[in-house]
Amino acid sequence: MKRWAFVTVFLYSLILVLLTAPLLLFANGEWWGRQSGGITLETCWMLYQTWGYWTWLGVMGLGAALMLIVPVDLSQRRVVPQRKLLVPVVTAAFLFANVFFGGIFAIACAVKGDDALEVFFKLADGFYSGWVMLALVIALLWAVWAWVFYRVTRADVPEVLMARLGRWLLRGSILELLVAIPSHVIVRHRENCCAPAGSFWGITTGLTVMLLCFGPGVFFLFAERFARKQVATRKITKPSGVN
Repeated sequence: MKRWAFVTVFLYSLILVLLTAPLLLFANGEWWGRQSGGITLETCWMLYQTWGYWTWLGVMGLGAALMLIVPVDLSQRRVVPQRKLLVPVVTAAFLFANVFFGGIFAIACAVKGDDALEVFFKLADGFYSGWVMLALVIALLWAVWAWVFYRVTRADVPEVLMARLGRWLLRGSILELLVAIPSHVIVRHRENCCAPAGSFWGITTGLTVMLLCFGPGVFFLFAERFARKQVATRKITKPSGVN
């Protein structure tokens, strides 16, 4: 079943790659009457050549793989150790922390515009850069949500645990999109310089996590089909006259 897990992660990563350029052009206003702001297909191609983009893709692909560790064992009828259940809990907490921060940041950009970014960088004063401050904020939210998820799910059996984590991530990502998309429309109709990047980040995070939530479901479809083929093969190869 590990092969199908790799197929699922590959398809997820491929979808993200294929959606990058259309989403960037759409969110930039290229297809709904706003000024393009210099974003073209050539700009999108340049994005594909940056290490930051592939780092983001690698992190999301790793998250999808870690969320499939328990489903792989369940599909093979294995007993899942309690310590192994911490992997999807910690992974889901990281994803939810990004969704939570993306939604809050999108709202801040809609309300304060570029001032929201200025406040953030003022808070980052004294650190090496705003990116260090960002990493610290995400790490703090990650720790908080990991504690919350652990407290709520520590008594769950693996099947219930995965279903609950999937529901939380899916609902959280949908809620973030419902917040980030209107926020992005608001900031795109202003004369803001950098605020659209903040709301676009919220859209990207929400869509990425929402697609990731379908990974376990797609994997179980692969696993079920594989199991049916195995049963059919055994029936065909079974010697005649054997009960």
